[in-house]
Amino acid sequence: MIKAVLFDMDGVLFNSMPYHAEAWHKAMKQHQMTLSKEEAYMHEGRTGASTINIVFQRELGRNATQEEIEQIYSDKSTLFNSYSEAQVMDGTPEVLAKVKASGLIPFIVTGSGQASLLDRLEHNFPNTFSQERMVTAFDVKHGKPNPEPYLMALEKGNLQANEAIVIENAPLGVESGVAAGIFTIAVNTGPLDDNALLNAGADMLFPSMQALADYWEKLMDILRQR
Repeated sequence: MIKAVLFDMDGVLFNSMPYHAEAWHKAMKQHQMTLSKEEAYMHEGRTGASTINIVFQRELGRNATQEEIEQIYSDKSTLFNSYSEAQVMDGTPEVLAKVKASGLIPFIVTGSGQASLLDRLEHNFPNTFSQERMVTAFDVKHGKPNPEPYLMALEKGNLQANEAIVIENAPLGVESGVAAGIFTIAVNTGPLDDNALLNAGADMLFPSMQALADYWEKLMDILRQR
């Protein structure tokens, strides 16, 4: 019996990934590093430190120092916060309404530590995501694609893997949910090819959050029959 829905944040709740990708690209360029906007989408879900270290290993053959990580992530956050406010993803309010109507508990499991978005959750989704039902970059040692973020959410909710579903938009997030043993739904809200999400192991794929909202009742019927 499904009891909870574990939502990623960027690209699922907020249409924020274009801003993240642009900010990562520009921040790395400021530090004479190369991270394309396209590659930023592929790293979505990692902690900031992990993303920075991948670039450092590739270009300098070493991990970044803690000081370098803090400076680059600060620059990235400053750039991100300079952009227009990311809008709620079309269809997300409908999905959340149906989650609540189904009696399911919503969680957030995000690799982000972006305070400007985390602080908006209560404003945009009032009485939906409580602090004890959130896993962020500040909570985990290993970010996505490691299963730790989703395993931590299961532990916080006293849930078994077969009592939850994951909603993700990124290949690494899909890998994380699948590795945790949870039924994982991919929603392709970005520029990635569908195969990037299917090859990561997604159990189902939707082209948008609105499409997921429209299919919700049938989805619940399918999951009850599993």
